[in-house]
Amino acid sequence: VFLLKSYEFPSDITHSLDLAVYHTYGSRSVAKLLDFTKEFENHGQKRYDDTYILIAQFMEAGWDNEMGSRALSQVVKAHSRFRIRNQDYLFVLWTFMDFPIQWMKNFGWRPFTPHEEKAWFNFWVQIGLKMGIKSIPERKEEYDAFIEDYEKREMVESVESRNVSEATLRIMESWLHPCFRGLVGPLAACLSRPRFLVATGYKRPHWVLIKAVRSILKIRAYVKRLISFDRFPDVLSSQKYRTYPDGLPRVEKLEPVYYSVLRKSADGGSSGRE
Repeated sequence: VFLLKSYEFPSDITHSLDLAVYHTYGSRSVAKLLDFTKEFENHGQKRYDDTYILIAQFMEAGWDNEMGSRALSQVVKAHSRFRIRNQDYLFVLWTFMDFPIQWMKNFGWRPFTPHEEKAWFNFWVQIGLKMGIKSIPERKEEYDAFIEDYEKREMVESVESRNVSEATLRIMESWLHPCFRGLVGPLAACLSRPRFLVATGYKRPHWVLIKAVRSILKIRAYVKRLISFDRFPDVLSSQKYRTYPDGLPRVEKLEPVYYSVLRKSADGGSSGRE
């Protein structure tokens, strides 16, 4: 997984995982929690950077290395204040398995080999087990069947899914010059799966636009077979982060903003009682 992320497919892994996270907002139960916290709406760039750094940390270091273990513990902590259903955890975990595999098949300079697919799947199974997720299917085919049933139930149109999706699109728009920001929504819709479009209430783009976007990505893939524009190795310490211009913070600092608010409230309450 380290080799895939840092050497073979640096930018493609990032793009595919961005799309995976975006897809999770189509679940009404996942989106309901995210909309409730307002983290994406009020602190979107920080939430994006924190999520990327934590996940990349244990992808680079593994779950049993000190830094990887601390990053994984921080992920667990970020979710520990809420009663999240196991099936929702399974859904989110599956997107991290499936989306990169499908992205490489469609838009990577080459697909994963069968060995790489198996390694990728097994890595995320272990991450899920370390997080305490239960009943993780042992085979990808079984997992896909479970997700098919889950999405039929949970990926239905909801205001929360639309709200979190819109907030995420605003994050991506902020990365671009104003004259290009109007392209973000249509491009995201072209790469989104049909059930996600239903859940968020977005119209399916015209087939011509979808074909054009996919063709451009396939041309990009062909070019990357001949020459790569990625840096090697692509590791956390070599990147820049909008939220942390002075460099990577301590893993323990990567937490939702509402944690700080809750701590201040608790400290204030303690002082008042004393």
